[in-house]
Amino acid sequence: MNELRSFQVALRGILAATRSEKHMKFHLVAAVFTLAAALLLKFSQIEWIILIVVITGMLALEMINTALETLVDLVEPNWNEKAGKVKDIAAGACLVYACGAAVIGCILYIPKLLALFG
Repeated sequence: MNELRSFQVALRGILAATRSEKHMKFHLVAAVFTLAAALLLKFSQIEWIILIVVITGMLALEMINTALETLVDLVEPNWNEKAGKVKDIAAGACLVYACGAAVIGCILYIPKLLALFG
């Protein structure tokens, strides 16, 4: 598969996740607001790097979760305890990362907001 085809397939996957998953839509909207706030608050280069790593990590993890859920549903369309456990663990990984992202967001934004409004 050539590079352009690989890029097209990956882009199709991003679009599929965005269209079908409410959590992906939420994370994208949150990313837009977060990035806009970072622009307004004049983030430093290192703050931008941290922010982009956190945002892209969350989006990527949400897509992995979606892929796992889709695969589990394909392999086991009926309710199954082990299949449910796989899905729960993948969702839990997203929650753990989101909590860490929220803490990092507080570390990045609170001092700037306090300086702006303090």
